[in-house]
Amino acid sequence: MTDVHLEFVDDLAELRRSIDNLDAAMVHLLAERFRCTRAIGELKAKHRLVSRDPRREAVQLKRLRTLASQSGLDPDFIQKLHALIVREVVANHEAVKFASGAG
Repeated sequence: MTDVHLEFVDDLAELRRSIDNLDAAMVHLLAERFRCTRAIGELKAKHRLVSRDPRREAVQLKRLRTLASQSGLDPDFIQKLHALIVREVVANHEAVKFASGAG
C-alpha cells in the first residue's frame, strides 16, 4: 500500500470513530429527551390534558429550523426529524394516558 492509501485509511477510520461517538451521543440525548417527554405525558394524563400542543410544536419547529440553518443543516431535514420525534412522543403520551385509565 502507498503512503497516500494508508493516510486515507487512517483518516477514514478516525472519521468513522467520530461518527460512532456522535451516534452514541445522539442515542443518549434522545433517551434523555424521551424520559422528559414521558414525564410530561404522565403529567398530562394525570391532569387529563390532550397529548398534543400544536402551538408548542410550531414554536419548537420554528426554533429548530432556525438552529438548523445557523448550523449549516437543511431545515427541511430537521423538520422531518422533528415530525418523527413528535409522532413518537404523542404515541407515548397516548400509551401513558391509556395505561393510567385517563384515556
